[in-house]
Amino acid sequence: MEKMITIHLKYIVALALLMISSVGFSQYQNIMISEAGSSVSEPSISMNPKNTDQLIAGSNLNKYYISENGGLNWSQQTLMSPNYGVWGDPCIIVDTTGDFYFLHLSNPANGNWIDRIVSQKFDFDTYEWTSGSFMGLNGTKAQDKEWAVVDSATNTIYVTWTQFDQYGTDDPDKYSNIHFSKSTDAGETWSEATKINEISGDCIDGDETTEGAVPAVGPNGEIYVAWAGPAGIVFDKSLDSGETWLDEDIFINAQPTGWDYDIPGISRANGLPITCCDISPTEYNGTIYVNWSDQRNGEDDTDIWISKSTDGGDTWTDALRVNNDPPGKQQFFTWMTIDQTNGEIIIIFYDRRDYENNNTDVFIARSTDGGNTFENVKISESPFMPSSNVFFGDYTNITAHDGKIRPIWARADGVSMSIWTAIIDVTTDIAKPMEQMPFSLAQNYPNPFRESTLISYKLRRKAMVSLSVYDVFGRRVATIIDNKDRGVGKYVEQFNASSYNIHAGVYYFTLQIENRIEKQKMIIVD
Repeated sequence: MEKMITIHLKYIVALALLMISSVGFSQYQNIMISEAGSSVSEPSISMNPKNTDQLIAGSNLNKYYISENGGLNWSQQTLMSPNYGVWGDPCIIVDTTGDFYFLHLSNPANGNWIDRIVSQKFDFDTYEWTSGSFMGLNGTKAQDKEWAVVDSATNTIYVTWTQFDQYGTDDPDKYSNIHFSKSTDAGETWSEATKINEISGDCIDGDETTEGAVPAVGPNGEIYVAWAGPAGIVFDKSLDSGETWLDEDIFINAQPTGWDYDIPGISRANGLPITCCDISPTEYNGTIYVNWSDQRNGEDDTDIWISKSTDGGDTWTDALRVNNDPPGKQQFFTWMTIDQTNGEIIIIFYDRRDYENNNTDVFIARSTDGGNTFENVKISESPFMPSSNVFFGDYTNITAHDGKIRPIWARADGVSMSIWTAIIDVTTDIAKPMEQMPFSLAQNYPNPFRESTLISYKLRRKAMVSLSVYDVFGRRVATIIDNKDRGVGKYVEQFNASSYNIHAGVYYFTLQIENRIEKQKMIIVD
């Protein structure tokens, strides 16, 4: 039986905003994070799981943004690193103590362009960043496209990235490789960088280059990472905190046509993979997911894909198409996260399904069944028409915890760039002891069900009752009881899904009495 949850009335208004559903319009409030017209791209965002109102975001080259009210309002500042310089590829993470880190490329006064990966830590007491520590310095070799993850059990920070022997050269004797480093002291110091890939790539920064290493941590401290390159999308893992790695990379997918592709109106585009692992207290715990995009269906039909492993990365499922539109439109620049409180997968991407030109929306796809199925929902309030004359960047990002989802994306209105988020609160619930409740809502029976199910509830005093059904995005899809007067006692309502034209999937039914709500999850099957 699902845990019963209650919420205060002050959250109902926010939830009601999520229920509005009309074709062509976003259901979610969009917030511009950056200043208007600023030269920004490649946004990253992270949410403090100890305080979900607290978020920090970053963007190229050196901007950071802070919100302390769940993303409704933001302050913008410029990140400085006097010793090492700041040169883009922002990666924002938060550790188990609630401390945020901004990892980025370097441009030191005394050194070489992008010759190391830099990490700076934020102090909320002083509202300042540390001057920074670094990893990966290896002479004049370029260190690029870093990403980081925190082990929630040990607070160890793991970082993977691409090392170029010489960035951009076509010299066949120069190579790209995936490197790894870690910090066990909250970013004060970093281990010596180690090469973890089996097959090296070239240095051209294209299909044959090894790139896109985004690390993930498993439920027992495993480190998982996939990347793209000359062997397609491949996977590696360490079972000893990064001390040793597999001798042979594991093949995931060929990624036909490669990871470097063209999208009309975008200066450059890629389908580099994102790796996540489920460590939630659900049946999907331990499942590894890799998400990417490619043009296997044609250069005018870029799609979003996902593959998963349930055996520690030894074997992988065939690629599953995430975007659910008919063939022939462009979806690109994907990123994935997992809400580790419930195992839900959320993927953000740009989408042109509704247009015959380069107008671009932002969508999320969300799975509540371990990546077997996805629902697609538009989250941008209006499309934008980008220009290839401005650098658009290489990625989007998304963070989620306990039903609060905060995507982040770059928007290009012609050559005018800006950074945006959307306020998506799937659950805004506050638990209350059952003895305080004037009513109770039981799990429906049967569950799962095909056609009809019974929903029962008990009132401990007379009240006005509303009973409704919502989808996983908080949209009301059925009203069973609409503010009717009910006396003390037990009630049983029959719910017929076909009467409301509701299809197979996961739904929530809610019982509202005055300013309190309880909810339960139900599953409709084919």
